[in-house]
Amino acid sequence: MTGHASWGHDWRLAVSAFSALLFIAACGGGGNNATPPAAPTTPVTPTPSGNSGPTWTAGVYQDASLFKNRCETVRTGLDFEGNPFPDRTGSTLEENFWLRSWTHETYLWNDEVQDRNPANYSDPIAYFDLLRTTETTASGKEKDDFHFSQPTDEFLRERNSAPVAEYGARLIAYSTSPPRDFRVIYTEAGTPASDIVMGTPNLIRGTRILEVDGVDLVNANSSAAIDTLNDGLFPLTAGELHTFVVQDPGAATTRTIMMISEDLSTPAVNRTAVINTPTGDVGYVLVNTFSPFASEQDIADAITDMKAAGVTDLVLDLRYNGGGLLAISAQLGYMVAGPSRTSGNIFERLRFNDDAGGVNPVTGETDNTTPFYSTGIGFSVPSGDPLPNLNLNRVYILATDWTCSASEAVINGLRGVDVEVVLIGRATCGKPYGFYPEDNCGETYYTVQFQGVNQKGFGDYADGFIPMNSSATFGVKLPGCVVDDDLDHELGDEAEDMLAAALQYREFGTCPAPPPFAVAAKPLTKEDAREQSGLDLKRGMRVMENNRDMRMPE
Repeated sequence: MTGHASWGHDWRLAVSAFSALLFIAACGGGGNNATPPAAPTTPVTPTPSGNSGPTWTAGVYQDASLFKNRCETVRTGLDFEGNPFPDRTGSTLEENFWLRSWTHETYLWNDEVQDRNPANYSDPIAYFDLLRTTETTASGKEKDDFHFSQPTDEFLRERNSAPVAEYGARLIAYSTSPPRDFRVIYTEAGTPASDIVMGTPNLIRGTRILEVDGVDLVNANSSAAIDTLNDGLFPLTAGELHTFVVQDPGAATTRTIMMISEDLSTPAVNRTAVINTPTGDVGYVLVNTFSPFASEQDIADAITDMKAAGVTDLVLDLRYNGGGLLAISAQLGYMVAGPSRTSGNIFERLRFNDDAGGVNPVTGETDNTTPFYSTGIGFSVPSGDPLPNLNLNRVYILATDWTCSASEAVINGLRGVDVEVVLIGRATCGKPYGFYPEDNCGETYYTVQFQGVNQKGFGDYADGFIPMNSSATFGVKLPGCVVDDDLDHELGDEAEDMLAAALQYREFGTCPAPPPFAVAAKPLTKEDAREQSGLDLKRGMRVMENNRDMRMPE
């Protein structure tokens, strides 16, 4: 079993299976009965906790607004953003009725949700887990593998890009239970992980973590040992000093390092390079997220540098990019393609459930298109400032199954305006969907509410985009090569397998021999994580970095 983790981003080791609260998105359940129909003839008035409350009639749905913010436990005061809580006295039953009606009104596959009596469930989160489709895709994976919730306070902190205590390194877990195998996939500049000590960075790509504060990470499994590993790998506060024994790729010996945690936010652009080739200079840009808001400026600066260098081709590394702000991915699409291909065309159009009639069931809007933004929109580039562009008719994208949501939208959006996308790596995650996070009574719920389609009306890639020479019988195949992630070379190194394959394909139109699928490292699924005894997983990456985040500047 494999997985990935980000230090300081809520990945922690554990000795027992997870509680239902820790990964509610993984819960399945329910049948597949399509039952909605008509609106109720007589609305049911919500009643305070202690009274009889609303009653359930199968297939009859009251307006969700009748039950909104009617809570069993009422919050008081102000939230993280300084807004007063909207809660009113209510009941668990009313919270469940809100979830039921809200799902019926907004869920993309609302006709595939079994209508269950809210009175039969004492926990709204457990009830919410069942309010989704149980259909599968062509490959057999769940069609809706993105259904989850989190405490609203956590959501607000992530939405505001609140820094978290960490070291500035991201990990992959090849094995999450003994014998564990945790390795670094990248570090961020100017962080404890990349600090130079005696001529060597604390951590490099491929470094394996062997011990934490004297405890054997590979084999230890007692409760006390797990606590020590948790405290060191995933510090709760800035300023914590922890000691690690590590082994670098290819090294016969180990090193001992010490790092002090800092409050950090993930930068969008991790590194760039200009690669000289006999047929022109090739740009390389590693973009790891379209959030936080500073990503608008980071990406614009990187493309400005590529343009100044006069690159004739671009390798866009999205292998670890789980998504983020859709508007910024649309800006990146423009910066790659330029005005001639994008002018007057859409980057993405939202498609809703069949009952919506073209109207966004969440916002009520009728224009649900995202253009290829050619100017700053005010996140971190002033609104109206022109963006640089490379005016390319082809782009090489490095991808894995961590390439998801808004980063997949870059692929789909460019294909919609006839920019050739050459895909190097593995199949992307397959998430042409998104949602509008919604708070109710202290929990923020994420239910799939739309599918994104490009200028040509295409958005059916639930099994991901996949390189053409793959033996897989599912997924949308694109020109390119199947290549595994290579931890023996730094990202941006011309010898790194995925980048080398892109350069080979560009020069000769050929691919290296594809690796067997059995050796591919994949992130831990939600179901897998809950069953593992090696990780106390809340989320491997920040929620807002794994979504089509539809926000615009206020």
